[in-house]
Amino acid sequence: MYNTKIRGVLVEGNKSYADVSRDIIAPIENTAPGWWIYAFAIGIGALIYGVWAFYITISEGIGTWGLNNSVAWGWGIINFVWWIGIAHAGTAFSIFLLIVRQKWRTSINRAAEAMTVVAVLCAGMFPLIHMGRIWMGFFIMPYPNTRGPIWVNFNSPLFWDVVAISTYLMASAVFWYVGMIPDFATIRDKATSKVRKAIYDFLSFGWVGSARGWLRFEALAMILGGLTAPLVISVHSIVAMDFATSVMPGWHSTVFPPYFVIGAIFSGFSMVLTLMIIIRTVYKFQSYVTDSHINAIAKILVFISLIMGTAYCTEIFIAWYSGGEYEYYTFFNNRISGDYTIAFYGMIICNAIIPQLFWFRKIRKNIILVFIISLFVNLGMWFERYVIVITSLTKDYMPANWSTYSPTVVEIGVYVGTLGFFICGVLLFLKFLPMIAISEIKGVLKPTSNGQYLKK
Repeated sequence: MYNTKIRGVLVEGNKSYADVSRDIIAPIENTAPGWWIYAFAIGIGALIYGVWAFYITISEGIGTWGLNNSVAWGWGIINFVWWIGIAHAGTAFSIFLLIVRQKWRTSINRAAEAMTVVAVLCAGMFPLIHMGRIWMGFFIMPYPNTRGPIWVNFNSPLFWDVVAISTYLMASAVFWYVGMIPDFATIRDKATSKVRKAIYDFLSFGWVGSARGWLRFEALAMILGGLTAPLVISVHSIVAMDFATSVMPGWHSTVFPPYFVIGAIFSGFSMVLTLMIIIRTVYKFQSYVTDSHINAIAKILVFISLIMGTAYCTEIFIAWYSGGEYEYYTFFNNRISGDYTIAFYGMIICNAIIPQLFWFRKIRKNIILVFIISLFVNLGMWFERYVIVITSLTKDYMPANWSTYSPTVVEIGVYVGTLGFFICGVLLFLKFLPMIAISEIKGVLKPTSNGQYLKK
């Protein structure tokens, strides 16, 4: 039994079932507000910059980036890992919390799932563009061909990156779409335009809301959740193997797979927090995304922050205790001190120290401070990927190979382009699809609220 006195109210304002449908469908039926148009224009501008950067990279080659013989991985791989981390939000929220039957997920899971799909698409652009010759991308897929004995290397974690990420994208997209089927039917029934009604009727697959349909829908959700949950572990642990299976100082560590998975969930939850605070504010959804939801996410973030801080300390301790001079140099002379101290201490402060402010209830109840802290976590997780990739490559075993790295405007443009794609994708989702799960909100409306439902 859900105790609202202990766990907080999940739906405020004494909402009826009709109120829930009307409130959530309103942004779809109404014209786009001014802020949406301006934000979409900014996203289009960033996307145009990214298209230019992609064109320059493909037409002139990877030499337009700041890479060199020593630093063969730069912003391309940094941002690839960062986007994969962001993409873990939907699975962690929707699937893990569904399996453990956490009712507070219902207001947040739909936006988190949408963010996952768009973020995976952003991440998938980087391995392709990092090849330089993007038209050779089909070589990574094991399909019947006439190339004779030339096949992909099934022992390579890079190949399993492709398999895991493509599987994750398909599973996340299917889980996201299936969850929206009842909501599409609700929009169809409320639509006054014949075109709108026809579109959402097609998307809903003729859903009528029968008892048999609901039983199959809920069973399918649990099955998809159970099948997709291991992908949270496999995707980022395989990405971690790209580093851990090498012999570069600072990379060959057995802590990397769990460290990467926890970091991905950390960055994903912080991005969800950022997005939900924006949705709550601009759409006036305080009745659905309540202080209880923000409080729950903040508590999860402070717990994961402790794990991240422990991982950082473990890495530093092992580098010192192992006696390996190369490992020691990487951590103590190239991260803690040296050329990359700003990125290193930015990572520590943003990920391990600032989130500890969530221990204080007054901080967790201040929406502006929570929003600022979530942005710091997103920044800190980017710094983490930068520190991991760059510091080990710039100074390896041979001083003759040492070099510096700085991104070019083309590299920056590729990243800005994916940000623009993400902004446009999320904004289109907010305008044309139900951003909150109508059917799931109705399912928890009475047991998680403190009002009386007299309206029909």
